Amino acid sequence: MTGSEVSPSFRLAYVPGVTPAKWVRIWNERLPGIPLHLVAVPAAEACDVLRGGGADAGFVRLPLPADRTDFSAIPLYTETTVVVVPKDHVVAAVEEVSSADLADEIVLHPLDDVIGWERPPGRPAIERPATTADAVELVAAGVGVLVVPQSLARLHHRKDLTYRPLTDAPQSRVALSWPEDATTDMVEDFIGIVRGRTVNSSRGRAQAKAEAPDKTAKTTRTAKAQPKGKRPGAGGAQRKATAGRAAGKGPRGGSGGGAKRGGGKPRRRS
Repeated sequence: MTGSEVSPSFRLAYVPGVTPAKWVRIWNERLPGIPLHLVAVPAAEACDVLRGGGADAGFVRLPLPADRTDFSAIPLYTETTVVVVPKDHVVAAVEEVSSADLADEIVLHPLDDVIGWERPPGRPAIERPATTADAVELVAAGVGVLVVPQSLARLHHRKDLTYRPLTDAPQSRVALSWPEDATTDMVEDFIGIVRGRTVNSSRGRAQAKAEAPDKTAKTTRTAKAQPKGKRPGAGGAQRKATAGRAAGKGPRGGSGGGAKRGGGKPRRRS
């Protein structure tokens, strides 16, 4: 291998809370010759990483920033929004809560929030935590409660904390995204995996290009081998007519050895 040759690989970015293991496993089964490298990125930096070439595609959170109109995105799923509280908190005694139930609570709003609140419920903290992980530590210390997508609550799980669905809160959507001008064959392959296409359908793009000339040639050879003007089924009738003439039968089914038409004058009886 020369210095200019680089082995192909696929780089997949993902934001906190997304678990790409299922899709990575399918990729490794179908494309074992192309390694897939995972790139963990903060949610706010995902598009910059993709645009800068740090990854070929990525799992991001919607909506994309307004200046990211040159990105393609396939929405995958919408997450349940939950409120994280200490296990001895009154919220832990119910199955779900609404924003009104948090009116008297200090609701922490970290700088890396992905909910996209216009106005978070409850009372704001004196200072916004830098990260969701920092906010979780403050919840455990009894400073306030935290509203996040369920996957982030699971990611930062602690034995002394629990969470409940928040019924009327905005929800976070997860999508597969990539720059439109960088839609490579490998990106198309990964899109097929994410969309749940089978092995045959995911390979159809490459197979169609390879098989099309063979199918065309086969059709051409078949057409040339067929006698011009010959219709299917006509051969049997032709062979039957030939056999009839060989047996001495006329076209009307009579004997070929009968009297000839106009073949001499009749004899006069004496």
